[in-house]
Amino acid sequence: MNIAMVGLGKMGANMARRLMKGGHRLVAFDVNPAAVQALEAEGATGAHSWPEMATKLPMPRVAWVMVPAGQATTDTINALMEVFSAGDIIIDGGNSNYKDDVQHAELLSQKGIHFVDVGTSGGVWGLENGYSLMIGGEEEIVERLCPVFETLAPAKDKGWGRVGPAGAGHYVKMIHNGIEYGMMQAYAEGFEILKSKKEFGLDLAQIAHIWQHGSVVRSWLLDLTADVLAEDQELKEVEGWVPDSGEGRWTVAEAIDLDVPAPVITLSLMMRLASRQDESYAAKLLAAMRNKFGGHEIKHKE
Repeated sequence: MNIAMVGLGKMGANMARRLMKGGHRLVAFDVNPAAVQALEAEGATGAHSWPEMATKLPMPRVAWVMVPAGQATTDTINALMEVFSAGDIIIDGGNSNYKDDVQHAELLSQKGIHFVDVGTSGGVWGLENGYSLMIGGEEEIVERLCPVFETLAPAKDKGWGRVGPAGAGHYVKMIHNGIEYGMMQAYAEGFEILKSKKEFGLDLAQIAHIWQHGSVVRSWLLDLTADVLAEDQELKEVEGWVPDSGEGRWTVAEAIDLDVPAPVITLSLMMRLASRQDESYAAKLLAAMRNKFGGHEIKHKE
């Protein structure tokens, strides 16, 4: 199949490479000419403007968008809409908010252009292992794109599927990321407790390796944690500052909107925010309050 990859960051470029390896003919487009040239050297057809990209695709045209969520995605879809026509397909494989997907699908439908949203998981390992793809869009269009999804997924019949209409793919990916937040927080807390038990002299890398085989808590996240601990259990070069992509926040907001209690996911998000404080005013105020009502000692700065 002929397909354009729009947005050649690390993940977009790796997805393009997997598609080419699977026999698809790829047109590469990015605002960074060097990114386009890199894929041209690997066999892609480069494009350096929106009209050029459109003319290098046979009709009906297919473009996979891999740019940051929000305004960048909206701007890209608007640019594609100007050079695409009825029957063409735009796929958003980034981390867009599902509400944006619904608006994009409605806007594109006015020109007869089809929209598909794909929640994509797999990170830097996707090139080698394949990507988990959660797909939203019209059944007929998703069916037409099966060769693309089968190539990107871990296997033709595993790791991908249509989960609903436009917006559903990114909705499922949003909840996926919320669950991921909770799992990561649980591993982090558990290993910190183990590390704090000084009298046992526990080897965290060894424990992680034990848990990787036969344990009910084994997972790919644990495998990655084991790799980290094997390199340096003290994490001397790592700063305890944890960003979030936004999907955890969206998951918590969705839980509130639906009156669904989600304390683990919510608290894991709060812990990421707490990690960004060099000094917590709230913690200082708590210490002062304890001193006032109970006479508890306050630790003063040296």
